[in-house]
Amino acid sequence: MPLKNRITGVRTSLANRRTQRRAHRQLSAELAAFQTPAERAELDLILGRHDEAETAQIRDILNRQDYERMRTRIAVGGYRG
Repeated sequence: MPLKNRITGVRTSLANRRTQRRAHRQLSAELAAFQTPAERAELDLILGRHDEAETAQIRDILNRQDYERMRTRIAVGGYRG
């Protein structure tokens, strides 16, 4: 494979990764709005209508956000076990 084609391939790959990261950050920001138990329950109902493969990325983001919120509460207010 000629060097020019490799460079083009790398540039395309990097551009695609930037686009994917940007979309992931935007999705994370939108999902962060669902904070109350009622909002999360509604979102869980919606996600339950779809199969696991379709919702894996969303569930991963939500789980990570839940973990971060819990970790922040414990760090700020101490452990409440």
